[in-house]
Amino acid sequence: MVVISTTKAPKAIGPYAQGYVANGFVFTSGQIGVDPKSGEACNGIEKQAEQACKNVQAILEAGGSGLQHVIKTTCYLADMNDFAAFNEVYAKYFTEYPARSCVAVKTLPKGMLCEIEAIGEI
Repeated sequence: MVVISTTKAPKAIGPYAQGYVANGFVFTSGQIGVDPKSGEACNGIEKQAEQACKNVQAILEAGGSGLQHVIKTTCYLADMNDFAAFNEVYAKYFTEYPARSCVAVKTLPKGMLCEIEAIGEI
C-alpha cells in the first residue's frame, strides 16, 4: 500500500490521506471544491464541482491512474436541487461514465455543496 500525496490537490483537513495505491487500484479520499493553491473554497455548485473533479484528477494522476480509468465514484450533494448542475460538470470530466452513487447529505466539510471520491485502475 502506498500513500498518495500531491500539492495539486488540497491537503487533507483531517487525519486521513489524499489517497492510496493498493492492489492495482487508486483510492481517493473525498474531494471538495477547494483550490489547492489558495486554500479557498470556490463559489457555487458549478465551480465547486469543477474544482472537486480537478482535485480527484490530480490525486488519481499522482497515483498513476487518471479519470479515464475510474471504475466507481461516490458523490455527495448538500442539496439534491443541485443534481442537474452537478451532473453537467461531472460529465465533462468522467467521460467513461463509471459506476456511481450520488446521495444527499445533511452537511459537508467547510459548508461545501458537493464532494467526490473515486476508485480507479492503474
